[in-house]
Amino acid sequence: MKTILWATLSANGNYAQSSPENPPKKEALEDFITHAKAAGNFIVGRKTFEGMLASGGGGEDFANLDIVVISRSNKEIPGATIVSSPQEALQFLNEKGHHTALLSGGADLHNSFLTENLVDEIVLNIAPVLEGKGLNLLINKSKYTFKPIELLNVKSLGNGVVHLHYKV
Repeated sequence: MKTILWATLSANGNYAQSSPENPPKKEALEDFITHAKAAGNFIVGRKTFEGMLASGGGGEDFANLDIVVISRSNKEIPGATIVSSPQEALQFLNEKGHHTALLSGGADLHNSFLTENLVDEIVLNIAPVLEGKGLNLLINKSKYTFKPIELLNVKSLGNGVVHLHYKV
């Protein structure tokens, strides 16, 4: 199964933080929806998913998708399947017949997949903002060594958002 890590970063490399006062860029959100529909699913961390639900995100766009939430604390979230590990998430999607898994967020989730060497492609949307603090993509150096990645595509999504697509 091909696994694609999808994220929006600030221009200075932090995860772009969103809130009601600072909503995600429309262009990045539309790109995520396009990728999720193409995959037929997405894997998300519990905190990120709860944030999506609180902001009213998803709705009809996610109605026919398999949503997998990785959580060690929650047993049930309406509209999602709860699993406890990256491997369990991929196994569930494989059993459902998916050929691609989309990792949608957050930083802890992305870093757990990177640490386990479970990422095949990376899609980064760079938002035209600078953030003073934030989370980063981190690689556990004891399990995942330096590895060059191949740029597959670059495009402008509009409104200053740049889309970068890499093969790991």
